[in-house]
Parts: sequence; C-alpha cells; structure tokens
Amino acid sequence: MGSRSNTIENFRALRVHQDKSGNFYRRVEERSVDELPPGELLVQVQYSSLNFKDVLSATGAKGVTRHYPHTPGIDIVGTVIESTGKRIRCGEQVIATGFNIGMDTDGGFGQLARIPENWALLKPTKLDTLDSMVLGTAGLTAALSISKLEQFGMKPDLGPILVTGATGGVGCIATALLSQIGYTVHVVTGKQHQHDFLRSLGANDMLSREDALERIDRPLQKEQWGGVVDTVGGDTLMNAIKGLRRECSATTCGLVSSPFFRGSVLPFILRHVNLLGIDTAELALAQRANLWGRLANEWKVQHLARIHTETFTLQNLEAGIAKILCGEMVGRGVVDLQNS
Repeated sequence: MGSRSNTIENFRALRVHQDKSGNFYRRVEERSVDELPPGELLVQVQYSSLNFKDVLSATGAKGVTRHYPHTPGIDIVGTVIESTGKRIRCGEQVIATGFNIGMDTDGGFGQLARIPENWALLKPTKLDTLDSMVLGTAGLTAALSISKLEQFGMKPDLGPILVTGATGGVGCIATALLSQIGYTVHVVTGKQHQHDFLRSLGANDMLSREDALERIDRPLQKEQWGGVVDTVGGDTLMNAIKGLRRECSATTCGLVSSPFFRGSVLPFILRHVNLLGIDTAELALAQRANLWGRLANEWKVQHLARIHTETFTLQNLEAGIAKILCGEMVGRGVVDLQNS
C-alpha cells in the first residue's frame, strides 16, 4: 500500500553535535530528506514537545543518546507525506511517541521525520494536533499511571491521591485528570508561587518538598493516600509509599530527585501495598491506542490551555532547554515546527 505526495526535499532541524574535545553544542541546520534514517513513514512534523528526556539528549547524556550528531524530540504529531507501509496512508495525521524516537533515531525537533510504521498511531479525530503535543509523552504517562492504579483497585472513596512533582508535565496533567474524574488530589511541589496554578487544575491541598519528607526515618507513616502518582523518585517516593492506605498502590515514572530510595519492606508486608513501574517508551501499540482514545474522549483533559504554558520554535528552543535544566519549567512546552 505504498503512497506518496509531493515530498519536501530540504528542511530545518535542531542538531546536537559532539566536538573532538567531547563537548556538545547545538545549532539549527538545513538538512536533506535523504539524510533521514530508514522507515516506512515520512512525516511532516507540525508539533513536538519539550521533555526532560529531550534535554538530556540535547546536552549529551549518553544514557539517552549514544550517537551524534542527532536530532532530539521524543514526541511527534504531523501529516504523513510518504508511506510505504500497510496500515497508514499518505495524507493521514499520526502521533508517534517513545520507542527510539529522539533517542538514537532523529526525532521531532526537525520539520521532517522518518519513522517505522509500527511506531505510529493515527491521531484521534477528537484531539487536535496542538493538544496532542500538550499531552505527548507526559499525558500518555499520566494516563497510564491512572489506568494502572485503577486496575489495582484505586477508587475516589479510598482517600486522596498524592501527586509528586506536580508542576511538571506528568504531574500537572495527572492532577487535572484525577480531579475531573472525581478524585481528591493532594500535590507535592517546591514552587510555592505556583499554588494558584495547581489549584486551577483541581489540586485540593499542597505539600512542600519538606512536608513530603517529614519523618523520613520512620518505617511507616500515617495511612492517608488512596494512591500515589510519583514523578520524582528518591526518598519522596518511599515516604509516599509509607503513607499508602492498606492495599493501595503507587506508580513511579521519574527520577529527577534520585533513581534510588531508602526502602523498607514493612509497608509492603504490613499494608499489602504495591509499587507499579510506569514506562511508555516501549508500550504496545494496542495499549497506546486505548490510552490515546481515552484522552480524546472520556479522559479529555479540560485544562490543556492552562497546562500549555510555553510555545517554542527551533529558533528559541535553547531558552526552553535552559529552563528545564534550571528546574524552572512549569506545565508543558510545545515546539512549533510549522513556524520554525
């Protein structure tokens, strides 16, 4: 089912290079479509989004990207302008996140991207291209976290849900989504000046980072959480687990605080709680399609315009990278490739 439209031969992309001294630098470059990697789909990218993993790739984190020069951008939405696949046709709009996109396969910070067909989904018709990238990997991760918690018995009447790192992409989307589907949401944030923002998304109560680490040396905390959506890792995660109510669960998807925590088996033994790992990078297409379908319908996030706090182009993307590196990014930043 090969199909093809008038292909753009040249395009602009953010490229990350490593010089002979091992230092990394970035610049916007003109590229040829022939330089792209193999794949069944050539996508004219409309939007991407700015994630912590993109910043790691852009600054030379070899745990994310091993080979340079490279184009980051783990999220893509756009129109297929060339297809040699069997499932997706030329002219259809697709969403592609995760897998190897933006890691060691050139990603969404370019106006064109070539990817395997089995990394892409048709964009739900009820979700426009901009909103799909306000969500992006962060929205998919938040949705998977909530879905998995509900599979393990989470219900609104079991107690408030704790969301850590609440001003980040996963955190603020999880806060908004949990609130609108009937949960009481308590959030952890180190940004006191963002309390009004979090309340506008549906947060019912705020905890500081210090609050979240209170009595960290105790093996158990007071039972209070009906579930936990953790995005930071470290001791914050372990203290939240200690505060789970009996047979409730926590998900974890991030390590911005630390990939390690001081663990205790007591919450797991005495309260029968669960710690659930969340990763969307290798999530099966059927599961992705289900979650994107929910995000376009019954889980459509009402506050996406509020969560979308920044729009970048290739020309000013450096400012967004610096903002994330300094821990100053709030909400979601979208990268506009159409006007780059």
